[in-house]
Amino acid sequence: MSELGAALEAALFASPRALTGAELGRVLDAPEELVERELAALGAAYERRGAGVQLRRVGGGWRLMTRPEHAQVLARLGGLARRAALSRAAMETLAVVAYRQPVTRAQLEELRGVGCEGALATLLERGMVEEVGRKEAPGRPVLYGTTREFLTAFGLRDLGELPEPEAEELLQERLELE
Repeated sequence: MSELGAALEAALFASPRALTGAELGRVLDAPEELVERELAALGAAYERRGAGVQLRRVGGGWRLMTRPEHAQVLARLGGLARRAALSRAAMETLAVVAYRQPVTRAQLEELRGVGCEGALATLLERGMVEEVGRKEAPGRPVLYGTTREFLTAFGLRDLGELPEPEAEELLQERLELE
Protein backbone atom coordinates (compact mmCIF):
# COMPACT_ATOMS: atom_id res chain seq x y z
CA MET A 1 0.00 0.00 0.00
CA SER A 2 1.29 3.46 -0.85
CA GLU A 3 1.94 6.10 1.80
CA LEU A 4 -0.99 8.12 0.43
CA GLY A 5 -3.23 5.03 0.57
CA ALA A 6 -2.28 4.41 4.20
CA ALA A 7 -2.95 8.07 5.07
CA LEU A 8 -6.35 7.89 3.32
CA GLU A 9 -7.22 4.74 5.24
CA ALA A 10 -6.30 6.41 8.55
CA ALA A 11 -8.32 9.54 7.75
CA LEU A 12 -11.39 7.54 6.74
CA PHE A 13 -11.10 5.29 9.80
CA ALA A 14 -10.93 8.28 12.15
CA SER A 15 -13.71 10.33 10.53
CA PRO A 16 -17.22 10.15 11.96
CA ARG A 17 -18.65 11.12 8.55
CA ALA A 18 -18.16 10.55 4.84
CA LEU A 19 -15.31 12.60 3.35
CA THR A 20 -15.16 13.89 -0.22
CA GLY A 21 -12.16 13.43 -2.47
CA ALA A 22 -11.64 17.21 -2.36
CA GLU A 23 -11.61 17.24 1.46
CA LEU A 24 -9.16 14.36 1.59
CA GLY A 25 -6.98 16.05 -1.02
CA ARG A 26 -6.83 19.24 1.06
CA VAL A 27 -6.03 17.38 4.28
CA LEU A 28 -3.36 15.22 2.65
CA ASP A 29 -2.04 17.92 0.32
CA ALA A 30 -2.64 15.74 -2.74
CA PRO A 31 -4.49 16.33 -6.02
CA GLU A 32 -8.10 15.18 -5.91
CA GLU A 33 -7.60 12.99 -9.00
CA LEU A 34 -4.76 11.11 -7.30
CA VAL A 35 -6.85 10.76 -4.12
CA GLU A 36 -9.75 9.30 -6.12
CA ARG A 37 -7.42 6.76 -7.82
CA GLU A 38 -5.94 5.74 -4.45
CA LEU A 39 -9.44 5.39 -2.98
CA ALA A 40 -10.46 3.10 -5.84
CA ALA A 41 -7.31 1.01 -5.28
CA LEU A 42 -7.95 0.87 -1.54
CA GLY A 43 -11.56 -0.26 -2.07
CA ALA A 44 -10.43 -2.91 -4.56
CA ALA A 45 -7.83 -4.18 -2.09
CA TYR A 46 -10.53 -4.63 0.60
CA GLU A 47 -12.65 -6.54 -1.92
CA ARG A 48 -9.79 -8.80 -3.08
CA ARG A 49 -8.89 -9.90 0.41
CA GLY A 50 -12.50 -10.23 1.63
CA ALA A 51 -11.98 -7.68 4.40
CA GLY A 52 -14.54 -7.15 7.14
CA VAL A 53 -14.83 -3.52 6.02
CA GLN A 54 -15.60 -1.96 2.70
CA LEU A 55 -14.95 1.45 1.22
CA ARG A 56 -18.23 2.91 -0.02
CA ARG A 57 -19.19 6.12 -1.73
CA VAL A 58 -22.13 7.50 0.28
CA GLY A 59 -23.62 10.91 0.87
CA GLY A 60 -21.36 12.57 -1.67
CA GLY A 61 -18.18 11.25 -0.05
CA TRP A 62 -16.24 8.14 0.95
CA ARG A 63 -16.65 6.14 4.12
CA LEU A 64 -15.25 2.96 5.64
CA MET A 65 -18.15 0.73 6.62
CA THR A 66 -18.50 -2.75 8.04
CA ARG A 67 -19.89 -5.37 5.71
CA PRO A 68 -23.59 -6.13 6.21
CA GLU A 69 -22.92 -9.86 6.53
CA HIS A 70 -21.09 -9.17 9.80
CA ALA A 71 -24.01 -7.34 11.44
CA GLN A 72 -24.81 -10.19 13.85
CA VAL A 73 -21.22 -10.34 15.07
CA LEU A 74 -21.24 -6.62 15.74
CA ALA A 75 -24.62 -6.85 17.47
CA ARG A 76 -23.15 -9.41 19.91
CA LEU A 77 -20.37 -7.04 20.93
CA GLY A 78 -21.16 -5.84 24.42
CA GLY A 79 -20.74 -2.32 25.70
CA LEU A 80 -21.00 -0.54 22.37
CA ALA A 81 -23.20 2.53 22.50
CA ARG A 82 -25.93 2.05 19.93
CA ARG A 83 -28.29 4.71 18.82
CA ALA A 84 -31.92 3.73 19.25
CA ALA A 85 -33.65 2.80 16.02
CA LEU A 86 -36.06 5.30 14.54
CA SER A 87 -39.70 4.76 15.44
CA ARG A 88 -42.17 3.68 12.79
CA ALA A 89 -43.63 7.21 12.77
CA ALA A 90 -40.17 8.73 12.26
CA MET A 91 -39.37 6.27 9.44
CA GLU A 92 -42.68 7.02 7.71
CA THR A 93 -42.07 10.75 8.04
CA LEU A 94 -38.52 10.36 6.76
CA ALA A 95 -39.77 8.38 3.74
CA VAL A 96 -42.25 11.11 2.85
CA VAL A 97 -39.57 13.79 3.15
CA ALA A 98 -37.12 11.74 1.07
CA TYR A 99 -39.55 11.12 -1.79
CA ARG A 100 -41.45 14.44 -1.73
CA GLN A 101 -38.84 17.02 -0.74
CA PRO A 102 -39.01 19.88 -0.27
CA VAL A 103 -42.10 19.41 1.87
CA THR A 104 -43.82 21.37 4.67
CA ARG A 105 -44.96 19.95 7.99
CA ALA A 106 -48.59 20.48 6.93
CA GLN A 107 -47.98 18.45 3.75
CA LEU A 108 -46.34 15.69 5.81
CA GLU A 109 -49.29 15.57 8.18
CA GLU A 110 -51.78 15.58 5.30
CA LEU A 111 -50.00 12.68 3.58
CA ARG A 112 -49.55 10.64 6.74
CA GLY A 113 -52.98 11.50 8.17
CA VAL A 114 -51.53 12.19 11.63
CA GLY A 115 -49.47 14.82 13.39
CA CYS A 116 -45.74 14.49 12.89
CA GLU A 117 -44.25 17.15 15.15
CA GLY A 118 -42.47 14.62 17.39
CA ALA A 119 -41.17 12.51 14.51
CA LEU A 120 -39.96 15.60 12.68
CA ALA A 121 -38.21 16.87 15.82
CA THR A 122 -36.41 13.51 16.16
CA LEU A 123 -35.29 13.58 12.52
CA LEU A 124 -34.05 17.17 12.86
CA GLU A 125 -32.18 16.28 16.08
CA ARG A 126 -30.48 13.30 14.42
CA GLY A 127 -29.50 15.37 11.40
CA MET A 128 -31.48 13.23 8.93
CA VAL A 129 -33.70 16.16 7.90
CA GLU A 130 -33.02 19.89 7.72
CA GLU A 131 -34.79 23.11 6.90
CA VAL A 132 -34.13 23.86 3.23
CA GLY A 133 -36.12 27.06 2.80
CA ARG A 134 -39.54 28.60 3.07
CA LYS A 135 -42.56 28.02 0.86
CA GLU A 136 -43.94 31.01 -1.04
CA ALA A 137 -47.36 30.75 0.61
CA PRO A 138 -49.23 32.50 3.41
CA GLY A 139 -47.28 32.18 6.64
CA ARG A 140 -44.17 31.12 4.67
CA PRO A 141 -44.01 27.60 6.17
CA VAL A 142 -40.66 25.88 6.55
CA LEU A 143 -39.65 23.41 3.84
CA TYR A 144 -37.81 20.24 4.86
CA GLY A 145 -35.41 18.02 2.94
CA THR A 146 -32.98 15.21 3.67
CA THR A 147 -29.30 15.67 4.54
CA ARG A 148 -25.97 14.07 3.73
CA GLU A 149 -26.34 12.25 7.05
CA PHE A 150 -29.53 10.63 5.69
CA LEU A 151 -27.71 9.49 2.55
CA THR A 152 -24.80 8.13 4.59
CA ALA A 153 -27.04 6.33 7.10
CA PHE A 154 -28.85 4.53 4.28
CA GLY A 155 -25.74 3.90 2.18
CA LEU A 156 -26.90 6.06 -0.74
CA ARG A 157 -24.72 8.16 -3.04
CA ASP A 158 -27.61 10.48 -3.88
CA LEU A 159 -31.41 10.57 -3.92
CA GLY A 160 -31.44 8.90 -7.34
CA GLU A 161 -30.54 5.66 -5.57
CA LEU A 162 -33.76 5.64 -3.52
CA PRO A 163 -35.73 2.49 -4.34
CA GLU A 164 -38.88 2.87 -6.41
CA PRO A 165 -42.01 2.99 -4.23
CA GLU A 166 -44.10 -0.17 -4.32
CA ALA A 167 -46.87 -0.24 -6.94
CA GLU A 168 -49.55 -0.66 -4.22
CA GLU A 169 -48.34 2.50 -2.48
CA LEU A 170 -48.51 4.46 -5.75
CA LEU A 171 -52.06 3.22 -6.43
CA GLN A 172 -53.18 4.07 -2.91
CA GLU A 173 -51.61 7.53 -3.19
CA ARG A 174 -53.42 8.18 -6.50
CA LEU A 175 -56.74 7.06 -5.00
CA GLU A 176 -56.26 9.42 -2.05
CA LEU A 177 -55.51 12.34 -4.37
CA GLU A 178 -58.70 11.85 -6.42
